[in-house]
Amino acid sequence: MTDYPFVASDVALYHRTVSGTDSVVDSHTWNDLLLPEYSARLARETSILGQQALHSRLHLARGGGEASVVRVRALAADAGLRTQLQAASKDLRDADREISETLFGAVLPSLSRWLPVLRWLPLMFVASIGAALLTGWMPLWGVAVVLALLLCGIQARYYEAVQEWGRILKTTQLMLRAHTLFGQIDAPAAEPLREDAAQAAKLNRRMSRSLLSNMPGAREYGDWFFLQNVRHFFQSREVVRESVSFLRSSFERVAALEADLALARHLVSVDAYCWAEQGEEVALDQVVHPLLDDAAALTFGMARQGVFISGQNGIGKSTLLRTVGLNLITARAFGFCYAARAVTPLLPVYSSMQNEDAMASGESFYMAELRRGQELLALAALRPAIFVIDEIFRGTNYLESVSAAGAVLHELSQRGRVMVASHHLVLASLLSDCLQPWCVSRVDGRWRLAPGLLVATNGIALLTERGFDSAVTQKANRIHAWLSNYMAGPAGFSGEQLDQQNDLQRQG
Repeated sequence: MTDYPFVASDVALYHRTVSGTDSVVDSHTWNDLLLPEYSARLARETSILGQQALHSRLHLARGGGEASVVRVRALAADAGLRTQLQAASKDLRDADREISETLFGAVLPSLSRWLPVLRWLPLMFVASIGAALLTGWMPLWGVAVVLALLLCGIQARYYEAVQEWGRILKTTQLMLRAHTLFGQIDAPAAEPLREDAAQAAKLNRRMSRSLLSNMPGAREYGDWFFLQNVRHFFQSREVVRESVSFLRSSFERVAALEADLALARHLVSVDAYCWAEQGEEVALDQVVHPLLDDAAALTFGMARQGVFISGQNGIGKSTLLRTVGLNLITARAFGFCYAARAVTPLLPVYSSMQNEDAMASGESFYMAELRRGQELLALAALRPAIFVIDEIFRGTNYLESVSAAGAVLHELSQRGRVMVASHHLVLASLLSDCLQPWCVSRVDGRWRLAPGLLVATNGIALLTERGFDSAVTQKANRIHAWLSNYMAGPAGFSGEQLDQQNDLQRQG
């Protein structure tokens, strides 16, 4: 079975409609930490409802909550129950239209007063033809023609609305069918749907068209000559309007169970995971990135103080940032991490890793970095958070880059926790009062993270590896040696002293 492909905006519509701005993951972080690809992996064999529930949990401050964790753990341990639930939700994956906007958005209009006329128009049309045939009175044929044109006009007027509503109704009925089938399964995971499963089945029948309309050829004649499709459009929409509270509840419960099933199915397919413990520190033992095949495990720790990560070019600093960032989000949203053991705080995660030029708006790379820096400071002012940052302010010269980065990172560290990777090693000295230095390296082919700062850089060595002439490499080494002596580490200076200087200037 092939799942219907929904665009990202459709998947996000439920969260935007129901939760509004109540989100702890912004679009920049969503893309930085590869959450679109991760969501797609979770959503395999899952309908649009389950996809929307997963998307919403990733954005909410408390994810799916403790009840969801209990259900996922039970489902992960019971292959038979997973098979039952998967079979019950199979038809729901045929849905090709999202319905959250219909159910949770603006209230549907009530029935129009002229709707009863639709029942009589076809009868009047048939009666006028019969009378004309019996009496031979020509004006009756004119009446029949006018009524035929009126029927065709009504059909044309509502044709597109009827077709679109048919797709909405199909998804709604598939949801109610899944609700009914879930409720028939004797398991704690399906218990929230059991009590009113019969009501869901009854409501589903009220939305259906008559059996006569499904006979070959009968539907077309019934639609064009008796307006059955238009009448069903208004009548079924009224049923939805009257039952919207039940349908909303059904949507949320079916979507939640489908999301739990998707998570359990995902967990049994991964090599390693653990249920996260809640704590103030960040401790991830043997953590990996779920999107990387054969990913090297790494142990990472961060207390209340932030960390400054250094390492040679290509060693995997950006991968480390994404690994930690994604695991912090899954711990908050779903309760698990891809690690042997995990302790995490329930804090939002915001990142700055993929700033790009915006040619359409004329925004340069540095301007994009500045905009993102302002966004992070604004987010830090709203709530405590963890900030995952890779090479901030690369779009300007070295001195201004270090100066701007030092100021912004120090300010962020006063309001939250900062995890930053940078080739500007001088920042480690500037931020020594708030960030602990850690160095990423490869030892015997293994990824290792240890306290300290990078000593042996490899930026110039890569010139030789990439085939640059030896004269170029030698000249680069001479320039590097001179600059290193000229721009030695700023001994005795820290971000804390910078704040003190600013206080003295304000007082003066």
